[in-house]
Amino acid sequence: MTEMEGRTPPRPRPQRQGPIPLPLHLTLAGLTHLSSLAALPLLSSGSLPWNPDLTERARQLDRALAGVDPRRFAAAVEAASRQRLADFLTGLDRYRRHSYRRRLDDPPVVWREGGTRLLAYGAAGAAGPAVLVVPSLINRAYVLDLSERRSLLRHLSGAGFRPYLVDWGAPGADERGFGLDDYIAGRLDRAFAAARAAAGGAPLAVLGYCMGGLLALALAQRRPGEINRLALLATPWDFHADRAWLARAAAQAAEPWLPLWEAMGVMPVEALQAMFTGLDPCLALAKFAAFGRLDATSDKAEEFVALEDWLNDGVPLAARVARECLLGWYGENLPGTGRWRIAGRTVEPRAVGVPSLVVLPRNDRIVPPASAAALAEALPGAATLRPPAGHIGMVVGGTAVAEVWAPLAAWLGGAEH
Repeated sequence: MTEMEGRTPPRPRPQRQGPIPLPLHLTLAGLTHLSSLAALPLLSSGSLPWNPDLTERARQLDRALAGVDPRRFAAAVEAASRQRLADFLTGLDRYRRHSYRRRLDDPPVVWREGGTRLLAYGAAGAAGPAVLVVPSLINRAYVLDLSERRSLLRHLSGAGFRPYLVDWGAPGADERGFGLDDYIAGRLDRAFAAARAAAGGAPLAVLGYCMGGLLALALAQRRPGEINRLALLATPWDFHADRAWLARAAAQAAEPWLPLWEAMGVMPVEALQAMFTGLDPCLALAKFAAFGRLDATSDKAEEFVALEDWLNDGVPLAARVARECLLGWYGENLPGTGRWRIAGRTVEPRAVGVPSLVVLPRNDRIVPPASAAALAEALPGAATLRPPAGHIGMVVGGTAVAEVWAPLAAWLGGAEH
């Protein structure tokens, strides 16, 4: 027996199952291709129903096609559409087979309750300002510690801060019956107390990201005198400030499903991801086609895979929380109209009397800037930062260090923005 014959062959890496929900993304890609072909006869006859916002571009297309053989044009459109679909499928396959896997180890756990952990990111012996970091309930907390090159938390630690990250985890037996009261007035309250004790008892700064910003705001109102600074990144407030019809439509679409989710105890990840896909149905088609053209060994390709893995590593949402958020926030706009209550008390930004910073990424597709800007206006004397970034790019993008991380660290350290 040779040496090679005696070795156990390495086990192949399992292929990724995402992007979630994969059937929806494949269906949308197929429909995009078919709709391109179906539009050709309507274009030729002049009966294509153009979006009013595209009227001028439609006129430009008509002028450009004057004298062009319709059959040649149809053949060119079909070829381009098929190529676009093929590029998407190639990129999708390369993503699912990519060798990258997240390698970062978690920092020490200083408190745990149910599925929730409190992770201490400060360097050993650090004595800088302590910051409680509150992420969303519907995505994994490690987007703030994505990779060696893309970690807001390690950047803050390196700048002398002591960040404590609330890692919510997936709802287990303890959390499946939770509502927002349980998460904020219960779990988050106790995580804050644990972070403060670990930091020596001094007041803490609190940083909330996206939905976590709403939780952090409610916490700040509950803990006067114990919080010294409040930073809110891409945090919605007035859910009807922009495209109110879309917010109401999301609530109406979800409402028939709520009894099923309540019987299950959670809103499934697939349902959450489908809602986000609805914000930009063609995004996956474009981004995977672009990924397929990258050098698979490049840093850019690895960063794409790292972020996509996080996006597809979502957690379900406790069903009561789903009802409160979808119907109460999106449907009724309770926060923006001054009617959102936690533990019997209305959450009022004007009651938060600490220095506040609201970060408003200008290219946010998930939280409309107008929704977050309403919170900046409601917080007394809030400073604002408006990076030219998107909702996720603001914390993991290539320009995040200069545009968000550095000014955020300076503000947390006491500098006025």
